[in-house]
Amino acid sequence: MPAPNLTRDQAKQRAELLEVESYDIALNLTDGQGGPGEKTFDSKTTVRFTSARPGESSWIDIVAARVRSATLNGQALDVSSYVEDDGVALPDLAATNELVIEADCRYMNTGEGLHRFVDPVDDAVYLYTQFETADAKRMFACFDQPDLKATYRLTVTAPSDWKVVSNAPVESTEKTAEGATRTVFAVSDRISTYIVALIAGPYTEWHDQYVEKTADGDLVIPLGIYCRASLAEHMDAERLFTETKQGFAFYHKAFATPYPFAKYDQLFVPEFNAGAMENAGAVTFLEDYVFRSRVTRYAYERRAETLLHEMAHMWFGDLVTMRWWDDLWLNESFATFASVLAQAEATEYKHAWTSFANIEKSWAYRQDQLPSTHPIAADIVDLQAVEVNFDGITYAKGASVLKQLVSYVGLDNFLAGLRVYFGKHAWGNATLADLLAALEEASGRDLSGWSAQWLETTGLNSLRPRFETDADGRFTSFSVIQTGAKPGAGELRTHRTAVGVYDDSPNGDLVRVERVELDVVGEHTDVPELVGRQAGKLVLVNDDDLTYCTMRLDAGSLATLVDRIADITEPLPRTLCWSAAWEMTREAELKARDFVTIVCRGISAETEVGVVQRLLLQAQTALNSYAKPAWAEREGWPKFTARVLELARAAEPGSDHQLAFVNALSGSILDDATLEVLAGWLDGSAPLPGLTVDADLRWRLVKALVAHGKAAGTEIDAELAQDDTATGRRHAEHARALRPTPEAKAEAWQKAVYDDELPNAVGTSIISGFSHPGQKELLGEYVSKYFGMIDEVWQRRSSERAQPTVVGLFPAWAVEQATVDASDEWLTGDHPAALRRLVSEGRAGILRALAAREFDES
Repeated sequence: MPAPNLTRDQAKQRAELLEVESYDIALNLTDGQGGPGEKTFDSKTTVRFTSARPGESSWIDIVAARVRSATLNGQALDVSSYVEDDGVALPDLAATNELVIEADCRYMNTGEGLHRFVDPVDDAVYLYTQFETADAKRMFACFDQPDLKATYRLTVTAPSDWKVVSNAPVESTEKTAEGATRTVFAVSDRISTYIVALIAGPYTEWHDQYVEKTADGDLVIPLGIYCRASLAEHMDAERLFTETKQGFAFYHKAFATPYPFAKYDQLFVPEFNAGAMENAGAVTFLEDYVFRSRVTRYAYERRAETLLHEMAHMWFGDLVTMRWWDDLWLNESFATFASVLAQAEATEYKHAWTSFANIEKSWAYRQDQLPSTHPIAADIVDLQAVEVNFDGITYAKGASVLKQLVSYVGLDNFLAGLRVYFGKHAWGNATLADLLAALEEASGRDLSGWSAQWLETTGLNSLRPRFETDADGRFTSFSVIQTGAKPGAGELRTHRTAVGVYDDSPNGDLVRVERVELDVVGEHTDVPELVGRQAGKLVLVNDDDLTYCTMRLDAGSLATLVDRIADITEPLPRTLCWSAAWEMTREAELKARDFVTIVCRGISAETEVGVVQRLLLQAQTALNSYAKPAWAEREGWPKFTARVLELARAAEPGSDHQLAFVNALSGSILDDATLEVLAGWLDGSAPLPGLTVDADLRWRLVKALVAHGKAAGTEIDAELAQDDTATGRRHAEHARALRPTPEAKAEAWQKAVYDDELPNAVGTSIISGFSHPGQKELLGEYVSKYFGMIDEVWQRRSSERAQPTVVGLFPAWAVEQATVDASDEWLTGDHPAALRRLVSEGRAGILRALAAREFDES
């Protein structure tokens, strides 16, 4: 069932009335005899709070199978008519109040509330919480909104072989008569409900500490890392501890504010819906970050970014917290920006800004071109609105705009402003206005205009060069042309940017020979510094990726990109060129087949494996969605896969590039000859030198064969017998959904849409296997089925369960006007706003693909 909604106005009214002092939470996670509980758990909450207006009424949130009792200031409340949507009413409040609520709360398998997982390897039970945005109420009675902070003391009764972790350190433990262990935690710092955490189970643990010399003596932060026992052999704890210490050293210097909590645990948990969650002092991570098979360096880089992102939240989000979800972007954008800055400055990932340009910027551009785009500072009227707002605007565009702000005010001033902000608002709640005031105080700049331009508008400006040259190839004039933001009101913004000119070096490489940093203001900005300079071979008007825009190329630069992108020696400008080509493809300004040609020609010289992986995925998208289908089937896919196979064979044995090319092949449309090659890699009859065919790669190869009808249920079952783990079971479900038969698609559809008992992670695996680029003819009937079921799914399931179904099963495979028409017909009806948004985004993707296909065959 969906969680109860809460509007911004309701939250404001409750926050004006109440101030919460503390929670004492007692949980019994056993079956009463020392073993793990199964369906529900005992939850007793004692909350102390004050009321600004005695005599008035309020309510407390609780989502439970049953509320057994509620006592307010010694008086029993009637809970016989309790319903989840209403919580428990609190009449006739006193100035100072004590409320005790006892309930039977449910274990969840959706990644919300207190999630319960059974490891198929050893039948061990593992629990963890996930409360953002407002699911703390699934574990204990609370005022579940970010601006009612409090302290927390947890007492947890659990099986004796379990580790139990929360935000604060353990204060004491004792055995119970039933053979369980009762763990009492110290009182936590003052935090919001959504970052309270409990993780429990027979986790394996590693410990270290971060030590820093300060004027007041050694600052010591205890560090912990945890994962399931069956994954422990794969945990690279030393690497994670190293990156954690690098993060603390960087943030302490940058923020000049010590880490505010008593310890720092990082816990890798099963069936997690997101990448990680910034619970204060007890960060949870998707356990896929425990790499059980070989991955590329790029996977380690992205894991480090996630680690540093969550660490940044300890200050920006946990120490100082948004007042309401309008300012979610402040949390996420800041953490994204700070994590990439920390990577580039303090870790081995010195080219982190290249990955940012390649990944985050691309995400932001895509999101900002949808009809659902919204200002970075969004208008979040209720919880349902925020649950679809964890998007490319909130994270990636916001971080891009912060990067632009840093270019505008200077990094030193920006960091000085943060120190002011942390100093003024520690342990409290703050708003965008508070942050801007702190930055203005530190920088001396008026940022009201910047905020209006960048945070309160939508869409992308494009920047392009306009110039003339003389007979010697020198600029006689140069200007940057800005177009109005779209989609949106067409605003022109002030862009702090750099213009770079690239020309041949003596050895034939393309290197930067000129750079001018400037503010682009209005429609036309002259760049007199370039007049008289050589025009070179390539001009980039967003060199160094300082601003947020779509960068367009002049005709000569576009020709250089097509013919010589491999000659650009530095990874960031090369990535900016790749990005420009991709955005032009998406905008139907560059033919999809030409983009595929550019990738096939230039990818061999790409040094950054993360960029390689992204380009391969983009080429597959171009072939699947943006190219004329007849050309893609006849020429495009064969050309692409032949080139990728050639590159895999030519790559250094055992290299990251080799693995990236092999992985790309496994997700492509393949001919029989290439499938035979993959089968030889899988069974070892014709190995690729240096390629380690480990558990996850075996599954990728099996799934490629299954999708093309070269393997079936027998092979899936055999592979699962070798890898009967949680990950193996998800792979098997994915593989079964990939079988190219009507019966397999019907089975996958039935499970994904109607089996509400499936764990979210398993459902997502099935959904991802439902459609394959080579199986579109099997899916025609599911366009109408999709629009016939989504309202009921949305009503029946929680947001975390409904969203993957609505987004993942949208008929993106049917790039036809009929799909647009079906979407339009559905959109004429009365539907929840969040659901309408997701469908409108899918519709926009079809329209974009139709336009690109029309251009591709022009």
